[in-house]
Amino acid sequence: MVVADESDEWPDTTAVRVALWRAMHVQADPPPHVVEDEIGLRLAAPGEGWRHRPDMDPRATAGFRAAVVARARFVEDLVAEQAGRGVTQYVILGAGLDTFAQRRAELAARLRVFEIDRPGTLAWKRRRLTELGYGIPDRLRLVPVDFEAGGDWWEELAAAGFDPRLPAVVACTGVTMYLTKEAMAATLRRLGGLAPGSTLALTFLLPAGLVDDADRPALEATKPRARAAGTPFISFYTPREMLALARAAGFEDTRHVPGTALADRYFAGRSDGLRPSSGEDFLVAAVSSDDGRERR
Repeated sequence: MVVADESDEWPDTTAVRVALWRAMHVQADPPPHVVEDEIGLRLAAPGEGWRHRPDMDPRATAGFRAAVVARARFVEDLVAEQAGRGVTQYVILGAGLDTFAQRRAELAARLRVFEIDRPGTLAWKRRRLTELGYGIPDRLRLVPVDFEAGGDWWEELAAAGFDPRLPAVVACTGVTMYLTKEAMAATLRRLGGLAPGSTLALTFLLPAGLVDDADRPALEATKPRARAAGTPFISFYTPREMLALARAAGFEDTRHVPGTALADRYFAGRSDGLRPSSGEDFLVAAVSSDDGRERR
């Protein structure tokens, strides 16, 4: 879902960086690991010197690396919880190099997983998954959408086998900052029409004034780099603003999950002091069940 000026079949640089940070967590941070994911590294195949890249510096990027694995773990815990309640559809908006279907095969086998992204990214990913021997099982549906040409992701999702009559978990992480607020509101309105019992987990960047003083310089430093890479940060939201957007879109059960809550949940008691940087929070929103009770 992230739009970038890249070659026809290649993931954008942001998606690759996130995958490498997940691998760095395993290779550079001591256990326990919040998420163990080196499959994205295998997909990206960045070359032997990848750990010496400036954006992979173990100390300088520790907070970002921790934030990336924290949000991945939070979403996967939510998916497992909802699958335990009988939800069988999982949609990833802006999938990039997500590797849930490969790493969590036992859980994924209980679901139909839909990965939505640009055609070039998914064509590349299909090829790499095949080359590495993972293949594309029937339970994994890669859904290419040409956003630049006005493609309708909802129509493409239905064409790929998504059943709008059944509940689903929808995850959208690391995407909203690249979309206009008008596009985000339209996306939320579409998601507000999901079947009763559905749950949305979506991350958003906070305005600089709400970011911890210690983390603000690093966040500000990423903005020009994102712009230079063709993926400028466009939109920031206060928690109140994001909650209001979700309610206006039809979600009746909405909650704000601060990044600090993920830090407390997944990083408490670590001997290395690793903690996620602040600045990115979660919206979790559910569609009410027909009888008025929430499937949570």
